[in-house]
Amino acid sequence: MNLNLEQGEVLLIDKPLNWTSFDVVNKLRYTLQKNLHKFKELKAGEKPKIKVGHAGTLDPLATGLLIVCIGKETKNIDTYMATEKEYTGTIFIGATRSSYDKETAIDKTYSTLHITPQLIHETATKFTGELQQLPPLHSAIKKDGIRLYEHARAGNTIEVKPRNIFIHSFEITEIQLPIIAFRVTCSKGTYIRALAHDFGKALASGAYLDSLCRTRSGNFLLNDAYQLDDLLDKINFK
Repeated sequence: MNLNLEQGEVLLIDKPLNWTSFDVVNKLRYTLQKNLHKFKELKAGEKPKIKVGHAGTLDPLATGLLIVCIGKETKNIDTYMATEKEYTGTIFIGATRSSYDKETAIDKTYSTLHITPQLIHETATKFTGELQQLPPLHSAIKKDGIRLYEHARAGNTIEVKPRNIFIHSFEITEIQLPIIAFRVTCSKGTYIRALAHDFGKALASGAYLDSLCRTRSGNFLLNDAYQLDDLLDKINFK
């Protein structure tokens, strides 16, 4: 595998389920540093060291496209993060969880007897354009220097301000209640977990994110991404 570490590289990875984005970055950094002598000439006494970062966090329970920047390309992380994103996934209708996904237990159940395919499609049209969204309390956003999920786990009561987001499209692709499948394109900073939660409220019921896959970020496509194990093997056996 040829990597130009002097100029920097962008690697596309299909993030595995239950891995954090930081897990992927740390694993890749470790493997690259261990094999750095294969890609660049090290000076006598020089310790293998390389910058590695990702452009846009995926939750542990999400899969899909993770953009990893290496070397000088880490300077472009903010640019890559600012691009439009596309996701596919499923939403469970009729229950809520405090994390808005399956990380936490169901805390309340709701009736779905009134929910019809027509109501689902009509409600989806309300979630396009410029919107204000409250981020989940179980998120990595910092409040008073502490991440929100740390406040949540400690039982702290905190005020979170809504954020302006933009939903370019929100398409319901299949309905098999209590599960509905969707495709969404949105701006940077959109929490699909929060979208699922708000969608349930708009249906006069409850909902949480059942599964999620990022399929595109800007011009980068999941179809062009490496499986993590395959990428690590290519680096190890160059």
